[in-house]
Amino acid sequence: MDSNESGEEPAYQIKVDNLYKVFGRNPRRALAAEHVHKSRDEIQSELNLVMALRNVSFEVRSGETFVVMGLSGSGKSTLVRCLIRLIEKTSGNIFIDSDDVTEFSANDLREFRRSKIAMVFQQYGLLPHRNVLDNAAYGLEVKGMEKEERYTIARRVLELVGLTGWENSKVRQLSGGMQQRVGLARALAVEAEILLMDEPFSGLDPLIRRQMRKELASLQKELKKTIVFITHDLDEAITVGDRIAIMRDGEIIQLGTPREIIMNPVDDFVREFTEDITPSRVIEVGSIASPPPLTSRISETPDHVLKSMINAGVDYSICLDEEDRFLGMLRRNDLDRSQDIGNAKISDMFSIPSVHLVQSTTVEDAIPIISEVDTDIPVTNDDNRLLGVLTKSAVIQALGRPALAL
Repeated sequence: MDSNESGEEPAYQIKVDNLYKVFGRNPRRALAAEHVHKSRDEIQSELNLVMALRNVSFEVRSGETFVVMGLSGSGKSTLVRCLIRLIEKTSGNIFIDSDDVTEFSANDLREFRRSKIAMVFQQYGLLPHRNVLDNAAYGLEVKGMEKEERYTIARRVLELVGLTGWENSKVRQLSGGMQQRVGLARALAVEAEILLMDEPFSGLDPLIRRQMRKELASLQKELKKTIVFITHDLDEAITVGDRIAIMRDGEIIQLGTPREIIMNPVDDFVREFTEDITPSRVIEVGSIASPPPLTSRISETPDHVLKSMINAGVDYSICLDEEDRFLGMLRRNDLDRSQDIGNAKISDMFSIPSVHLVQSTTVEDAIPIISEVDTDIPVTNDDNRLLGVLTKSAVIQALGRPALAL
């Protein structure tokens, strides 16, 4: 039962069920029982039909960046166009917030495209005779919003994408990367809940492309939009994606987190895709953190903590509050050197700086940090509760794919 019947919100924002798209005359012939197990090439040679999408099913959670990747001809661009009905499906269902997009009337579809969903293409589709501000505000103009209001919103989103000061420039004066920022700003301005991005950075120079995808990943942490991102570049997919669906010949052959895709490729095709990506790119420090040798509470005295370290034969203790939130690290050498340990407060004895990592930090990002300190590094969750400590030996093990038992 969908949420509009039960009264509860769905666990997904986008749900695709058994989606097929066949190009050619009388395309439903390809769905007949006698052709179900035939290959794409066999269907094309026998029926003169092209099976672009075959039994595609997946769900996208609200606020998730869901990446669809594959080689040219894999069906990824056809898929994203079916989501917005720029291409009509042959069979299957597409639900957005439990509403079946495939059953929308022309008016429903028009309103859906204007308010619920926005698309960013590789070709920016900007209006060359208009300036940056008017391009960013174009979607709002189409919706009938007054100039002053739409300019206020457009200026805000241009600031988000780093284009403050360029409002009056013609788009032809901008670099490719800046033009793509304008396209992104226009999509954000209409405040659509869902962004569809079809290889938006593939026409850019490699350096600008890397910068843009990092900026998108950073921006998404703030905006928390639901994004379906199409790419043929696994490095790009890992940078921006929460989950990745890999397509081949119109089918999804593997779907999972970047770590699952890299560490457990389902077949040789996926393995070839992933062979140039080091495990440190996708392994999060929270997954390799180990229990600390000793923890202390903020209510304890420094003298008591020092005695606990001596008895345990360890060099440090992690100090926590009563709800297991990380407060700081206490080092035995610092306590040993204290001239007034009997009267000191434990909060005065924390090592400075008291470095810690959030569990979602990748091993790759942690390497520069752990190389600069001479002790283990505390790892916390988003609520600052201690999960464990990151050791240099764990990082070294994580750099080798065979060292991990996943």
